[in-house]
Amino acid sequence: MQFKYPKTKKIEKIDNYHGTKVSDSYQWLENYSNKDVKEWIKKQEKLAHSFIDKLSQKKKIQKRLNELWRYDERTIPWEVLKGKRIFFHERKKDDEKWVYFTQENQSSEKVELINPNKWGEKDSLSFVVPSVDGKYVAFGKDKGGDENPKIKIMHVESKKILNDSVTGWKQGRVSWLHDNSGFYYSRKPLKGDVKEGEEYYWDEVYFHKLGTSSSEDKRIFFCKEKKEYYHTASVTEDGKYVIFYRSTFGKCEVYFKKINSDKIIPIAEGFDADYQINIVKDKIIIKTNLEASKGKIFVSDIDKPEKNNWQELIPESEDSLQDVSAISGNLYIEYLHKAHSKIKIYSLEGRYLKDVKLPDIGSAEVYGYFSKKNVWIRFSSFLFPFTTYKYDFGKNELSLFFKPPINLKVDNFSTRQVEYKSKDGTKVTMFLLSRKNVKKDGENPALLTGYGGFNISMTPYFSATYVSWLEAGGIVAIPNLRGGGEYGKEWHEAGKLEKKQNVFDDFISAAKFLIKEKYTNPKKLAIYGVSNGGLLVGAVAMQRPELFRAVVCSVPLLDMLRYHRLSIANTWAVEYGSSENPGQFEYIYKYSPYHNVRKNVKYPAMLITTSENDARVDPMHALKMVAKLQEFNPNGEPIFLLVRKNSGHAGGTTISKIIEQVSEEIAFLMEKVDTN
Repeated sequence: MQFKYPKTKKIEKIDNYHGTKVSDSYQWLENYSNKDVKEWIKKQEKLAHSFIDKLSQKKKIQKRLNELWRYDERTIPWEVLKGKRIFFHERKKDDEKWVYFTQENQSSEKVELINPNKWGEKDSLSFVVPSVDGKYVAFGKDKGGDENPKIKIMHVESKKILNDSVTGWKQGRVSWLHDNSGFYYSRKPLKGDVKEGEEYYWDEVYFHKLGTSSSEDKRIFFCKEKKEYYHTASVTEDGKYVIFYRSTFGKCEVYFKKINSDKIIPIAEGFDADYQINIVKDKIIIKTNLEASKGKIFVSDIDKPEKNNWQELIPESEDSLQDVSAISGNLYIEYLHKAHSKIKIYSLEGRYLKDVKLPDIGSAEVYGYFSKKNVWIRFSSFLFPFTTYKYDFGKNELSLFFKPPINLKVDNFSTRQVEYKSKDGTKVTMFLLSRKNVKKDGENPALLTGYGGFNISMTPYFSATYVSWLEAGGIVAIPNLRGGGEYGKEWHEAGKLEKKQNVFDDFISAAKFLIKEKYTNPKKLAIYGVSNGGLLVGAVAMQRPELFRAVVCSVPLLDMLRYHRLSIANTWAVEYGSSENPGQFEYIYKYSPYHNVRKNVKYPAMLITTSENDARVDPMHALKMVAKLQEFNPNGEPIFLLVRKNSGHAGGTTISKIIEQVSEEIAFLMEKVDTN
């Protein structure tokens, strides 16, 4: 099919990067609020819907996603630290949003506290943090996924909303004092308090005293020199200390203070590594990748927090250390072994006790308090929906608390992990999902997806999207690309800054492996990426377009020369680099998808989506990329744009909206890979 694309005006603009002149005719599309931009978007969306809305696959996928996503479910019954009051979220099958409940104790009647289903469609509950005795809850309400909530306080027993209203921008990360006198929270400045555009930065920790105006809130922990740092505060379980983090992606500094003191004491300074701190029984437990690519754990006395006093508690292992939780008197330590979870239990003195027996190869998280008995584990794998268990340490057994009532015939499918070589010979692991009797005849529709950045690991987890693809007869492939955290600090650093091309090479090599091994062929191979994963699929589609039939590129970064100029994006310069730096400009320019669109190239069909309330990645990336692809390849495979209304970086604010968005994307891919 041939499509007549909306006419897109060009306004010549030349940017000079360290002597290199770069033409950018679509810079005017960066002004999302401009009426001409809005009108252009309307025309683009009308065109996209004229194709997607007619696809027979869309209704089938919507029906199946509703079955996989809609059921009565609930979260862990979280008992407060002081007392027996319990808090939890529930969502009934027909609810669009999660509802927040409480109980006085395990046997008492549940009481509804916050029901976002009674709010407007755009409004969503962004977080809830109870006080340690459950007398109050702090909660945030945002609009259309904009991640811009204001903190309100509810008195739990009366359900009365207090007059306290913490203002600012992007507040969150609340931590209560144990006497309920107030809480620490992180916030951005108000517009007008800093230079225009910088209100997205200068993240700082404040303290709010309950019953006072937010104008009286005291700034506690901040940095005057660098706007990109994030600052957070966390009161320890014993209520005696506050831990402060100053962080950038992959590295941080950590400090602490006693509750009744203003003196902030350093634990780790210098941004030389990543750190996670627990303070238990006046001992500082330190997880770090300092001089340990896969991580190790140190311990120090609270009165001797300096690095020269640290003692090794648990050494580096062959597996990648992910998390340390002090629960029920012990340390529960999560590792990644070949990109799937293993949980080991150690005593506070560092003595190995046992491994937790997990249901299968998958992803697990542990929850609980050090001073309380209950240990909760949430587990999932590709064919095992998110399930909650209570763990019995003595028996080393998991007892089922909640399992989703999903109709899924898992015996029809299989999961395996394969290994292939990337362009430079590096071995990369990849999960493959398929029917058990899959034929290696090169004719299977394949969905290849990945991320490869920010130390984020692609581990086995249940995805209704994957299931819908498998049930339609396809294969799903998820490689553990460099740039992720599956294999430690070195694996992450091998895919960032000047080594970012390694990520794209790993992904391209995954595609070539699937083709060589006759799982699929280029006419049957679709790729899907979100956010940094959108950059990934955008880059490889420009570099090796002949390998792919169709692309969904969601909330992506695509103009890598100007990404850092908008919203909070300059915080990502530690991962990508910046065109402001002459040396970094050179390698960024080589892979920036927007700047590598070429004329007379047969690109795969592409659906590029963005969200109007995205607080992280600016919509300009999607808009400019679509305009340029349509100009350079007007008679090729379709290039479509969808702008998600009332949506943020994570998509829609209701289940119905999310299902609609996903069904559009998957239907588009299925239509294209089923076309010979």
